[in-house]
Amino acid sequence: MRKKPELSLRARALQYLARREYSRTELRGKLLPYLQMGEDFGQPFDSSGDSFGDPFGFADLDALLDDLTARGWLSDARAATQLLHAKRNRFGTQRIAHDLRQKGIPEELVSAALPALRESELEAARSVWQRKFGALPQDAKEKARQMRFLQSRGFGFEVIFKVLRISDAED
Repeated sequence: MRKKPELSLRARALQYLARREYSRTELRGKLLPYLQMGEDFGQPFDSSGDSFGDPFGFADLDALLDDLTARGWLSDARAATQLLHAKRNRFGTQRIAHDLRQKGIPEELVSAALPALRESELEAARSVWQRKFGALPQDAKEKARQMRFLQSRGFGFEVIFKVLRISDAED
């Protein structure tokens, strides 16, 4: 069995980006393990094991990420948009905002996305509730269970109460 040849950081980064959009922070985290194993941006370590005062090549990694961003191949805005489209109909504003922050999306992009998310949150909550339950709660225990489910999906209490009240009024 032949062993696969080792890939450069640039090749690894491009492989990741070919699959989906990544934020800068997320891609940096994906590439760090390969950097710590002794790889660098394509320049060998000198005899002391030092790469220009940066033994692990963190500066090289940042230069690579800067280059990918300058070429338009790496974009926090596109990564945020992709995540929003993937989760908009299944999760609430709180959960999506948390996921964006976890992926290292800058706060200004998260803040810019929140108003649009809030506009469609009630509709998304109704859709999620309908798919999961489809029937009004018959007692307080069932109502609490439905509320906990919607809350775990990142919907706020105001939206949850509207979903359950509107559902009560519709039947």
